Amino acid sequence: TGKTAAFALPVLNGIDPGDPAVPTTLVLVPTRELAIQVSEAMFAYGKSQGIRVVPVYGGQPIVGQLQVLKRGVHVVVATPGRGLDHIKRRSLKLDTIKTVILDEADEMLDMGFAEDIEAILDATPAERQTVMFSATMPPRINSIAKRYQRDPIRVQIKANTSSDTKALIEQRVYFVARYHKAAALGRILDIESPQSALVFCRTRAEVDDLAETMNARGYRAEALHGGMDQTQRDRVMGRLRDGTASLLVATDVAARGLDVDTLTHVVNYDVPSAAESYVHRIGRVGRAGREGVAITLADPRQ
Repeated sequence: TGKTAAFALPVLNGIDPGDPAVPTTLVLVPTRELAIQVSEAMFAYGKSQGIRVVPVYGGQPIVGQLQVLKRGVHVVVATPGRGLDHIKRRSLKLDTIKTVILDEADEMLDMGFAEDIEAILDATPAERQTVMFSATMPPRINSIAKRYQRDPIRVQIKANTSSDTKALIEQRVYFVARYHKAAALGRILDIESPQSALVFCRTRAEVDDLAETMNARGYRAEALHGGMDQTQRDRVMGRLRDGTASLLVATDVAARGLDVDTLTHVVNYDVPSAAESYVHRIGRVGRAGREGVAITLADPRQ
């Protein structure tokens, strides 16, 4: 939808692609999937310039990352834990960093990365530029802004309420008693026949239970949540992208930054607790001009 381009293009425009390549930009992201997506986008934008980009994240052998960093890169896209690991190993040198970008800053804080982020920012040059992108602005984000940003400008993007944008995502709600929800979800999937659908649950346990229930009912469902290791997450995303699975049951955190071309439907198995969460969830469809359907299953008491 353009957020990656919003920070990538100005940064890439200021990079001198000449050798030797040294890291001038560090992008911190909450998940491995987002690291790959941002890295691929920045590589594509900077390809004609000869910009070198590397994603570094946990769950991938560190040897390959060490080799790429040693050869020289301009942009490093990292999850906080693995980024800090490279800094401690001195394989990621920060003295040439001009810009640090915190993408999905609120999500990184929710996942417990606050100390890692602060340690990384403390290790970067004082004169660097610090840019934060966040769906919500909790107090901890404001405190990081006060501590690490110089004369920051706050840009708040209002929700685009134009009829064109609304038309891309058809939104519906069904009132269903809690104990009928799994059956209702099955009926809805039968009628809608989605190419692939993403179902949001609140907790990891609910994700596992619902995925198991839907598989027992004959649907090709996969679970995705923070309790899974990287190999499991890769397998799930691979099955979704190649069409082996058509139903992904996930938590908010696991699905942050998810962009799957085949996704046509989003289902809120429960009403999200915050308006921002609802907007973020349904925004997984209707991306880049594609149409989509967002369905919410609400208990009558909600």
